[in-house]
Order: sequence, then C-alpha cells, then structure tokens
Amino acid sequence: MASNLKPAFGYTIVYVKDVAKSVDFYAKAFGYNVRRLDESHRWGELESGHTTIAFTPQHQHETDDLTGVVQVPKSDRQRPPMELCLVYSDVDAAFKRAVENGAVPVSQPEHRQDWGQKVGYVRDIDGMTVRMGSYVHPPKQD
Repeated sequence: MASNLKPAFGYTIVYVKDVAKSVDFYAKAFGYNVRRLDESHRWGELESGHTTIAFTPQHQHETDDLTGVVQVPKSDRQRPPMELCLVYSDVDAAFKRAVENGAVPVSQPEHRQDWGQKVGYVRDIDGMTVRMGSYVHPPKQD
C-alpha cells in the first residue's frame, strides 16, 4: 500500500521580479514553449516534459502570508539557495543560445568526469543559477 503514497513531481516554482519577462526569457534562452501566462502576469508556466516550470512574483501576497517574504541574494556574489538543471543533448549549442538571449555566462560547458556529465552554468535575468548539462553517463568500468 505504501506505493500509493509516492508523489509525482508537479512543479518547480521560481520566484521572479517580472513573470512575463522571465517566461519570455526562459522560452527564448532555453527553448521552452509557453504553456500559460495569466492576464495578471502573476503566474506563468513553461512546457518542460512531465513536470512544469512555473513563475510567480517574489512578493506574491498569498505566499508571503503563508511563509514570509521570499529571500533573495543581497548581491551578485551571493548564490540563490537552489539551482535549476536543464538537460540537453548538445550542451554547447544550448549554452550559446542561452547567452545570446540574455543569460549571463558563469562557466563554459566542460566534461565532468567525476559524475559523467558535460555542464555549463549561466544566471537568468533574476540572478538564479541555471546548470545546463548533458545526460549523465556513468564512468566506464575497466
């Protein structure tokens, strides 16, 4: 019976300064299709496979009442307490596209032998770290 309690992962919600701008940025920089942007611009969603990447304002009233003010880094030197990892078959092309569409490059894509993935990092228009990685391939055994 415990298997009935296993949840499906539904959303990653990103708190942003401007929902419409972030939805547009993610669509152009990372290649997503917009699923929804409500008329009030207080909620936006991107099609991302089995789950959804959603955006809502940093100072959304309903959330503030429940959990307090959303904490944001106080400077560009502070890293947000999460990162979004997007997986691509061609990380170099995806990284180039993101930077050409306004993402700030943090580190160029490189192969990480320790976990069998090629990864590069950018920051989005709100300063959130986005890891752009290839599918993970386990190291070859001798």
